[in-house]
Amino acid sequence: MLPARIYRNYFKNNLFMKIILLFSAIAVVTIITFSYLMFLLMSQAAVERQLEIQKRAVESVSRYIEQKYDFVQTMTTEIYRDSELTANTAYLLEHPYEEYVKYRLDRYFSESNSTTDPVQYFKNKVEDAPDIRTLLLYSAGEQQLYVYNDHKQFEIISTNAAHSFVPDAMYLEEGGSVSVPNVWVRKSISLPDVPMFSVRTPVNNKQSLSNIGQLLVYFDADQIWEGMGNDRKDFKGTILVLSADGDVMFDTSGKFYGQSYPYARQVNSVSTDGEEIGGMRLSKLTHSQGGFTVISAVPKEELAATYSGLRNMIMIICLICLAFAIITPSLFISNFAKRTHRIIKFTRKVKNGDLAARITDVREDELGQISKSFNDMLDELNLHIDRVFKAEIKQKHTEIAALEARVNPHFLYNTLEVIRMRALSQGATDVGEMIYSLSVLFKSYVQPKAKHTLKDELEACRLYLELFRIRYKDRFSYELYCGKELEGRVVLKMSLQPIIENYILHGMRTDKSDNHISIAVNKQGPMLCACVTDNGRGIPPERLVELTQGLRRPEESSGSFGLRSIHERLKLLYGESYGIELKSEVGTGTTVIVYFPDLGEDEPTYV
Repeated sequence: MLPARIYRNYFKNNLFMKIILLFSAIAVVTIITFSYLMFLLMSQAAVERQLEIQKRAVESVSRYIEQKYDFVQTMTTEIYRDSELTANTAYLLEHPYEEYVKYRLDRYFSESNSTTDPVQYFKNKVEDAPDIRTLLLYSAGEQQLYVYNDHKQFEIISTNAAHSFVPDAMYLEEGGSVSVPNVWVRKSISLPDVPMFSVRTPVNNKQSLSNIGQLLVYFDADQIWEGMGNDRKDFKGTILVLSADGDVMFDTSGKFYGQSYPYARQVNSVSTDGEEIGGMRLSKLTHSQGGFTVISAVPKEELAATYSGLRNMIMIICLICLAFAIITPSLFISNFAKRTHRIIKFTRKVKNGDLAARITDVREDELGQISKSFNDMLDELNLHIDRVFKAEIKQKHTEIAALEARVNPHFLYNTLEVIRMRALSQGATDVGEMIYSLSVLFKSYVQPKAKHTLKDELEACRLYLELFRIRYKDRFSYELYCGKELEGRVVLKMSLQPIIENYILHGMRTDKSDNHISIAVNKQGPMLCACVTDNGRGIPPERLVELTQGLRRPEESSGSFGLRSIHERLKLLYGESYGIELKSEVGTGTTVIVYFPDLGEDEPTYV
């Protein structure tokens, strides 16, 4: 089957594909879950924010209408507190207007100061409140309406029960409340059919406490919307204001104004803000004294619209994160897999015997370090093979040379001793000393030893230098320095004597009497440093460059065999860090620095 074939070809033995698949699955599940939870939290926050706006809007509307209700109640309270105004208002409502005018004139002439005129009082109230459309003062006994409109006009309208339904309407709506303007009252005063709400309060005779009329104030309902302030921008749904009878006094949608609200029973059952009824989220606030209820109704679709943009944004971010979380690790792991496969291919080549193969990976991460370690291991392996192979050849040559030198060493020593004794018997003491030094030097080179120490090498140098000190007497001197703690260190045989020989042959000036050479050995970190310094002729710059290049590329050079032999043997046996360094100045002298490894005192000596 195709899925089984895909699994065998791409996943079964492919660790990196399994990692990519596992990581992608984890990333997809994590990002989708996180995005869903984020959407739930943020959408819930958006809904709660919108419901909070609805609640503030309801409170703003209720507070506005409550202020108007309090305004009317305060107006009535002021009438009752002013005894003159109370008496004049009662007379106005209990008598015809002509008698009220005559009553006012009589009091004006009979009393020294003028009393408060209720007609002017109500007119001033209308002028002070720009949102009042009409103020009505109804006389129950005379069945008349005293009307003050927003054009500062005062009008008296007769509402006889035989010709008008106004008295019946006034009788049915006695008591203080906030409601929709009565249709018969509106027609009787020719009030246009625009959104308004009325605040009604009874007017009683202060002496008899009997009802003598009513005070009605019609307010512009459009001002309710203005009272919502900044919440209008973010508001969703509809704001309605219902009277105690369920009539709609204010409706932002304009559908139910002046009608009975069809969902009044459901609204009355709402007990908490944000409750859902009929696909609407409702908030309400009821004013017990005014008898009105403010309702905020938001359809679920409009609430969902508040976070639809948020949902789209989260989906886009989720898709971007998914693409980034899958593609980026996949590219990284694919690159990691290619580098790993290169290492595997390289190990197979080495397994097949190709020790010249190298991994070309210059990065410093783990795979780069593995590659570098493999390359270093192969370099060390090749160097070890080369060193052991060449050392074995060198050892064979040394053994042959040692066999040739040992043909009859005792005959050579005895011969030198006979010559030395003959020189002493003839009085040639200096010749005897030279022959003795030569004999001991010859023994140190020919006689085999388990290890060759720094002390042995310096002693050989001393014997060699002693020959020429005797030869040149006061014209030549030498100095050897080595700490006691370094004398037992194992060093390469014949590693300093050829340098001294070069000085004797090429650098020493026999016409001068202050020829001097010094050998100082000290320790520098993990190596021993032997500094051979003379005050001879020095090496010309071009010859110094030639010698230095010859040390670096011995296969291309044919001169200075002694120096090249020391330098090549040190690098061959111990590595590139060891060898010879040349410094020279014509007419001043030459310094040769030999760097040995610090092998301790127990290492065997390489010949």
